[in-house]
Amino acid sequence: MTEPLPDFTALLRGARRTAVHLEMRDAYGVADEAAAFEEFKRSGAVDTDPDSPWWAGWVPLVRETVGRGVRLRRARIVSEPVTDYIRWEHALTTVNLAAGEQVRWLPRRLASDIPLPGNDLWLIDDRLVLFHWFSGDGAWAGHRYCEDPAVVELVSGAFETVWQRGTPHADYAV
Repeated sequence: MTEPLPDFTALLRGARRTAVHLEMRDAYGVADEAAAFEEFKRSGAVDTDPDSPWWAGWVPLVRETVGRGVRLRRARIVSEPVTDYIRWEHALTTVNLAAGEQVRWLPRRLASDIPLPGNDLWLIDDRLVLFHWFSGDGAWAGHRYCEDPAVVELVSGAFETVWQRGTPHADYAV
């Protein structure tokens, strides 16, 4: 039996200083994104209204988190040329920025010498890691929390290196 997805509301509400998210896949197949992604592939349309119902579960939480003084950063390692999914994510990222996130992109070819964790993750206040992994077709497959100081140090170092090398969203073209 698969564990339920982590409660991101509780996770981000628990952050006091920092919350960072490292994404390393070129495509995801999360069910609640499928219709919007298919529409993008058909028409190029994206929902960039941060107050629309599609963003209702994320934008208010980010605004609340950032409003408490938490620095929320997202780094994406991507293959180039990018996939349709990454092109869609790039188009949507204006909403992440409007909500208060900072986002950078790192071409995969520039990450070869970075010791990276094996899965996407969230790191909260340099103390708690939430690893999450996906099936081969990109569907949610599981997650694990970790507070081991050695793992936190690896994750923090990897993220900071990706962040330093990454290109701010405004300067990254797909």
